[in-house]
Amino acid sequence: MSLKRRMAIGATAGALSIATAVVSYYEGYQPTAYRDPVGIATICYGHTATARMGQTLSQAQCTQLLQADLGTAFAAVDRLAQVDLPPPTRAALASFVYNVGEGAFARSTLLRKLNAGDLRGACHELSRWVYAGGRQLNGLVKRRATERELCLEGIKEEPTP
Repeated sequence: MSLKRRMAIGATAGALSIATAVVSYYEGYQPTAYRDPVGIATICYGHTATARMGQTLSQAQCTQLLQADLGTAFAAVDRLAQVDLPPPTRAALASFVYNVGEGAFARSTLLRKLNAGDLRGACHELSRWVYAGGRQLNGLVKRRATERELCLEGIKEEPTP
């Protein structure tokens, strides 16, 4: 296996590890379904797609859902971003997509700035996404601050030509 391939695998694993830590911290672990702040049935680490009230899942099932949902979020970032992203920036955006969904990301000013090459401006757009159901939520303010810092950290790591 080539060094370039090994480095790509390492970078991917690094981004996945970072995103897993951020998402699991901010989503929290709840094995029994509950309603999120806007009333959506949610379970485990913020999983909504197949959650239904009254449902309880094991830690292993919740971990599988987290991995699958993060895989979906990373795939959306990789498909929609038309620029190369350093692992911390990619992890921050995957955490963001995990939380707001691919559709919101696809229609966002954040993505437009990203694809225009304004990575710093794109990272700063994260701070605008702190509302749910028309209310600013402190948890989202904190999460977006972490994602923004991580996003910007990735840009700082980029070598200058």
